[in-house]
Amino acid sequence: MMPADNHSVFTPVTFILTGFPGTEESRVWLAVPFCLMYVAVLLGNSLLLYIIATERSLHVPMYLFLSMLAAADLLLSTTTVPKMLALFWFGAGEISFAACLTQMFFVQVSFIIESAILVAMAFDRYVAICNPLRYITLLTKPVVGKIGLAVLTRSLFLAFPIVFLMTRMKFCGTNLLPHNYCEYMTISRLACDNITINIWYDVAKAVAVIELDAVLIAVSYVLILRAVFQRRYQGARLKALRTCGSHICVILLYYLPAFVSFYEYQFGQIIPGSTLNLLANVYVLLLPMLNPVIYGMMTKEILKRVMKMFF
Repeated sequence: MMPADNHSVFTPVTFILTGFPGTEESRVWLAVPFCLMYVAVLLGNSLLLYIIATERSLHVPMYLFLSMLAAADLLLSTTTVPKMLALFWFGAGEISFAACLTQMFFVQVSFIIESAILVAMAFDRYVAICNPLRYITLLTKPVVGKIGLAVLTRSLFLAFPIVFLMTRMKFCGTNLLPHNYCEYMTISRLACDNITINIWYDVAKAVAVIELDAVLIAVSYVLILRAVFQRRYQGARLKALRTCGSHICVILLYYLPAFVSFYEYQFGQIIPGSTLNLLANVYVLLLPMLNPVIYGMMTKEILKRVMKMFF
């Protein structure tokens, strides 16, 4: 579908992704690091899932939550990156409204799932360090399964309104998306309808996901640190802190860009659009690529099994 004029109102058959503005001539070269990172996402997270699935000693809550995180990373990247590569390599920026809506929905579902899993992992570390004697009885496999089901249910519940909100919107002016994939607020701002409901939904979702989950994680780690520094032996302190180090790295990588992107989209016009576009790609490529590396390098049990497989 060609871009509409400034006065027409239409229900788009297709949107056209434009990628990073000003990089049209270097898209082929830009695709190379994106492709390499996507391959790393597939290999790293698939390897992590394989190790956890095949090693019975890793069938404990911490690693079961980690496998859920790896699965969510694979879903997030696979939903978005193949279309990005088609855009960069072949200039195939056209995407149907139905495909765009599907992509947007699964991006939101994956994002919410990952946030909830990080909360579950923080709770796991809290119980393991602050109540180690109750760890086995509190976090049984059925309980972990119920937590996983609750995470999925919450994600679907919070992401489903996107389908209703987007299908009722009318667009005018253009169907060009200055983005690498279908991002909710970017598309909403192309509408000629009043998008107040869309904005309030995005705020409510951010409060329920980014802010509430971040607060729960912060409370967990305050309690963890208090328990750690009450221990008498330095060796015990270091061991407890080491088990949390990889999780804290992932949390910072996840929530800092999320806070910046959300508040800039809603309340500010300070950060250039290209920078926000780049931050959005942190979620779909960089973080899914780094998660297995961080956990693999900083978790002794996984690192040991990786070394055993290849050396």
